[in-house]
Amino acid sequence: MAQREGLRGMFKGNGANCLRIVPNSAVKFLTYEQTTRVWMNFRRDRSQPGEEVKLSAYERLGAGAAAGIVAMSATYSLDMVRGRLTVQESGKPQYRGIWHAATTIIRTEGVLALYKGWLPSVIGVVPYVGLNFAVYETLKAEICHYSNYKNEQDIHILARLGCGAIAGSIGQTVAYPLDVVRRRLQMSGWEGHGGAAGVPSVAYRGMGDCFVRTVQEEGVLALFKGLWPNYIKVVPSIAIAFVTYEQVKIILGVTFKVSD
Repeated sequence: MAQREGLRGMFKGNGANCLRIVPNSAVKFLTYEQTTRVWMNFRRDRSQPGEEVKLSAYERLGAGAAAGIVAMSATYSLDMVRGRLTVQESGKPQYRGIWHAATTIIRTEGVLALYKGWLPSVIGVVPYVGLNFAVYETLKAEICHYSNYKNEQDIHILARLGCGAIAGSIGQTVAYPLDVVRRRLQMSGWEGHGGAAGVPSVAYRGMGDCFVRTVQEEGVLALFKGLWPNYIKVVPSIAIAFVTYEQVKIILGVTFKVSD
């Protein structure tokens, strides 16, 4: 890629990604906080006086899944545009930028084209974001328990980064086949990518058709194409996002622990 398209080719679609990631992360963390707070209040109202109420791993998973669905749905059109900008051929680009890509897609394919691949994204975001939050929060709780820490602020920042990395790895591995299907559906029937990124220019009839044809024509391992490069991007990204969010909360003096 660097030889054919130069350094700029490594950053195709980055502008759309930056526009997407800011509201996506904000909505995701906000939804998770509010969901867990409402559920904790619900649990406290039905608990005995003096009884300690804690979220289970399954409850964290559910709150994380809800946060992921809301955040993904709110910013999905930008993810679609980013995907098109990323894989279009540099020699004969079809889109000149974010706005041009969005308006061209709407004009030539309809508004709903901005949401191609939304269904597998919804299904995939449940284990992905859900596991990210559930594993991260559970690992921190276990560290506090076995290390006799009074609160999570006592956990070293490197340990929290490790928790985030493990959470990101598990979530990404489980949800990756659905991410592959989502990408293929986003490019479905579009000739502008010229078969880039190993994605044939094929028109799929839907999520099920994409799954079946991918496995039949390329084998099961095709559902995990690009997993290792994705680890390099996602694992540190998730770890840094969690720790940065918590550090900013400490600096701002807001409640550190969701269950407090």
